[in-house]
Amino acid sequence: MVAAIKVAVLGASGHTGRFVVDALRQKGAAAIPATRSGRFVALGGGEEACHIIDFSQGESLDRALAGADAVINCAGPFFDTAGPAAEAALRARMPYLDVAAEQRTVLDLFERFDAPARAAGVTILPAMAFYGGLADLLVSALVPGPDRVETIDIAVGLDSWHPTRGTRLTGERNTFKRLIIRDGELVPIPEPAPSGPWTFPAPFGVQPVTCVALSEIILLSRHVDAAAVTSFMNLKPLADLHDARTPPQASDAHGRSAQQFVLDVRLTSDGKEWRAHASGRDIYAVTAPLVVEACIDLVTGAAAPGVRTPGEIFEPRSFLARLAPLIVVDFEDKPSMAKSSDTRPLAVSPS
Repeated sequence: MVAAIKVAVLGASGHTGRFVVDALRQKGAAAIPATRSGRFVALGGGEEACHIIDFSQGESLDRALAGADAVINCAGPFFDTAGPAAEAALRARMPYLDVAAEQRTVLDLFERFDAPARAAGVTILPAMAFYGGLADLLVSALVPGPDRVETIDIAVGLDSWHPTRGTRLTGERNTFKRLIIRDGELVPIPEPAPSGPWTFPAPFGVQPVTCVALSEIILLSRHVDAAAVTSFMNLKPLADLHDARTPPQASDAHGRSAQQFVLDVRLTSDGKEWRAHASGRDIYAVTAPLVVEACIDLVTGAAAPGVRTPGEIFEPRSFLARLAPLIVVDFEDKPSMAKSSDTRPLAVSPS
């Protein structure tokens, strides 16, 4: 019963955290907010009691997780919070989920926590968000079989990007080399980075893109056998990202911005191309139903222990279907012949 589920939300007062608390409550689950400041105001207004957490003090995390069935970590920068929060989840023997976009954090979780989580019988699911989990699910839904996939290209199209303070802080800290996949291995993005035009579904159309590799690359490297995987983004939101005058602006009663997105995936295998795309509004707001649906499934189902990816745990098409109408997914189920002349970014040969 969803109504009996209790979920601790770390970083509940942040922009995404408030959406997550609201999504849990809309599903009938109990959200237990926890913040560094000890203050929490829900999307509907009104201050509520909440736990005070300090990621350098494990005892405060243990108190916040006491009595919960799972924990969702929305507190960035995740460089600082993911490890301590995952350790607390292992101590409490409960599923851990986060919404990290940065590759280094997700890699660290796989490297540090997979064996302990398996031993404890706990599922750890990082990057269950717009950046990371959504692309992993789309690709997993397209993979035609067990044989190696030739190429996977993922392109994010945003009409704008008004980043949160947490996004900006993470960007300032994220000095690690970004990785893509070549010859089945994680390698640094080459110089110059892959770039060029990409034909998005309407209304975005043909737009210039450049390689922007986020946590989806790490997730896919764990369970999809692909020779090359590259992620791209159109240029308009990248200009917004560097403009400090562009914080998120709510445009409806639910706190969502007017931002429109499309996440477009192309997969080639055996000379054929499969394609799917997901579209919707506000990348922060749609992260909430993604991570909340996953959390409820982990609590009510039997997920395999260890650090996992969404494509390993969930049947991707049925999971994505449950997110409509907030995220609308379209599949081109009939593959076409891959065409080298198609409008797509400049390829980088595997090295």
